[in-house]
Amino acid sequence: MVRVKRGTIAHKKREKLLRYAKGYRWGRKNKERQAREALLHAWTYSFQHRKKKKGEFRALWNAKISAALDGSEVSYSQFIGALGKKKIGLNRKMLATIAEHHPETFKQILAEVART
Repeated sequence: MVRVKRGTIAHKKREKLLRYAKGYRWGRKNKERQAREALLHAWTYSFQHRKKKKGEFRALWNAKISAALDGSEVSYSQFIGALGKKKIGLNRKMLATIAEHHPETFKQILAEVART
């Protein structure tokens, strides 16, 4: 049977792992076992929080739209419902941006939606 020497490949693998853990504190930056454990958690959290971030932004947009509607007699839920009925294809991100930076345009959209 032919002898297989894996030292080089194994070393490269460990070095790559430690490069990912660069900047971590204490032993997690230079001890392979601790670095692997830290990276396992870090990658799990990064995946979860990429998903969580979408919900957080949606909540922010909802708050901005709701704040822009404070002066009017229309509530947030009525406004979103009326947008759907009128088939106005603006999503919450666009509406929040318009409400924040172009309040006059938002008032025009509100007037269009309120007209029934």
